[in-house]
Amino acid sequence: MIIPSKVYDVLKWVLLIFVPAFIALLTTLTMVWGWNIPLEAIVATISAIATFIGALIGISTKNYNKRIEEDE
Repeated sequence: MIIPSKVYDVLKWVLLIFVPAFIALLTTLTMVWGWNIPLEAIVATISAIATFIGALIGISTKNYNKRIEEDE
């Protein structure tokens, strides 16, 4: 499996920039506003999804690099 370049770039940005920023925002707002939400469950779910997508990106990168090496 090789992810198309644009999809790869978007997923990488989401995982490296958006997810950590969103978790920080959610954590801060929950504490500041005293929201009674299951924060640990939400953060754990987001982290699990991000880890899964990261694994797919890693597999795609490995397959892409392998294809490049074979073409040389």
